[in-house]
Amino acid sequence: MKPIPPLTALRCFEAVARLGGVTQAARELHVTHSAVSQQIKVLEDAMGVALFIREARGLRLTEEGRLYALDIRAALRDITQATRRAQARPDDSELVISTVPSFAQHWLVPRLASFRDAHPYYRVRLVTSLQVEDFRQGMSDIGIRMGQGHWPDVAQQKLFDDDMVVVAAPHFALGPNGRLPVTAADVFACPLISSPDAPWTDWCQAAQVAAPAADAVVLSANDSNIVIGAVLLGQGVALERRSLVAHALAQRTLVQITDIRVPYRYPYWLVWQQRDTLNAGQAHFAQWIEGQVDTYLRGGGSPTAPIRAT
Repeated sequence: MKPIPPLTALRCFEAVARLGGVTQAARELHVTHSAVSQQIKVLEDAMGVALFIREARGLRLTEEGRLYALDIRAALRDITQATRRAQARPDDSELVISTVPSFAQHWLVPRLASFRDAHPYYRVRLVTSLQVEDFRQGMSDIGIRMGQGHWPDVAQQKLFDDDMVVVAAPHFALGPNGRLPVTAADVFACPLISSPDAPWTDWCQAAQVAAPAADAVVLSANDSNIVIGAVLLGQGVALERRSLVAHALAQRTLVQITDIRVPYRYPYWLVWQQRDTLNAGQAHFAQWIEGQVDTYLRGGGSPTAPIRAT
């Protein structure tokens, strides 16, 4: 296995590729022009690949250099973020919670004030990502995941099963009469906003209607935040997790179309690094969220009842 090129050479190369010249890179890195040029030569010699074409007006990236610059830029960004995380490791008063962005925004954040009221000595830091975190790295104290469970090296406790409902914005208008959709048949006369895992087939079976046409979906996104945002703007209707739209239904910024619900395939789980006992912060959060889930499943905890289209 060949050794990794020197980090200094990689930083110089990335800067030249991004800024378009040695002079600009030298200015950003606070080194001399000749030092940057030397590092580029060191890198090309180490790799045995020409990364730049030397021209009268300066350097121009080869195709190999262009692709390499994209990868190195991403790698340097990862190193920078890892360093910042290491420097900001949580102390005993900081509770780091990881989850997916949609659940954080629409279910967790509206309830977090009560956790801070009950435990004011914790500083809560939310870490959101669509990627599954490796808890062995110790970046988060506790997390909330969607899935079937059985993750290796992770302690887990099921929180709740979710279901899917069709929602629209109150100002969304169907057809020339300008009315909200009401029936299952109405739904498929609307532009659909969808995520790849929305179980439209299951919903159609429950509603006893035919599946929508292939061109009915006008926007598809892998993040429910995007789907819900488009629906709030009145761009169409969506089949979304009830946990994510319950607050908006209670606030009357969304309405539910029909009473038909279908199960969502992935339950929510509370997860943490596998060990014998929870620390104080984990235990306090676990106890709090169990109470919040219980209230939510009993239909409480919302300022008003959800509104449905009529």
